[in-house]
Amino acid sequence: MKKTMLLGALAFAGVMALPATSALAKATGPVAALDTDNDGTVDLNEVKKSATELFTRLEKDSDGTVDIKEMKGRVSKKDFKTADPDNDGTLSKDEFLVMVAGMFKDADPDSDGTLDAKELASKKGKALLRVTR
Repeated sequence: MKKTMLLGALAFAGVMALPATSALAKATGPVAALDTDNDGTVDLNEVKKSATELFTRLEKDSDGTVDIKEMKGRVSKKDFKTADPDNDGTLSKDEFLVMVAGMFKDADPDSDGTLDAKELASKKGKALLRVTR
């Protein structure tokens, strides 16, 4: 009898763990790649951290800026120009991060300050991913 109850309890625990396992499986891809605190969503700080790392990788000529060529098609010429308030044809890291923050806001339609897998899969979410990875 005790053995049966124990087996039943273990089976129930296994069934209860399935949603958590499924959630972990869904936390792969873009969310998992950016979600450094493992809460299942991506916030602006996580996005900025990843974008800063990308900026450093793209900035090949050590002048502290990226130009449209160094961006390798990650943003349109129009969006690049909009992000370049001093019209010098380059983005400093600060200008780049301002652009990224605006893209984050655009990808967050519920304005909760986080992005989930569905929001990252949207057109605006995908655009944000191009400037963070």
